[in-house]
Amino acid sequence: MAEVNYNKTPYFYGTGRRKSSVARVRLYKGTGKVTINERDIDDYFGLETLKLIVRQPLVLTGTEDQFDVVCRVTGGGVTGQAGAIRHGISRALLKFDTEALRPKLKRAGFLTRDPRMKERKKYGLKAARRAPQFSKR
Repeated sequence: MAEVNYNKTPYFYGTGRRKSSVARVRLYKGTGKVTINERDIDDYFGLETLKLIVRQPLVLTGTEDQFDVVCRVTGGGVTGQAGAIRHGISRALLKFDTEALRPKLKRAGFLTRDPRMKERKKYGLKAARRAPQFSKR
């Protein structure tokens, strides 16, 4: 596999977030190759549904073979990371062409950040809301 050097190439950037995952996405002019944390999408995600989620904004806008996607993603689980990448790709596509693509992406709900996060643990409790077992004696 030939390694593509993106150092001097211009790109469109978008930050995607979902739950506790953060994805930094760059879209380069290319052929539709998706690289996540310097690994191919097929190596990174095992499930086909996750690969489908990542590619959704490109398929919706008809740009799947125009851009190479290179992203760094941290935090959360695999589903959260896939959602964060989708959000980042959508935001980067807006930088490419706002007028034409925003209505499509907005209608599909790809520009909305999923804010659900794990609730923090409180003192005196075993978990966020789980209290210690009550003992009468």
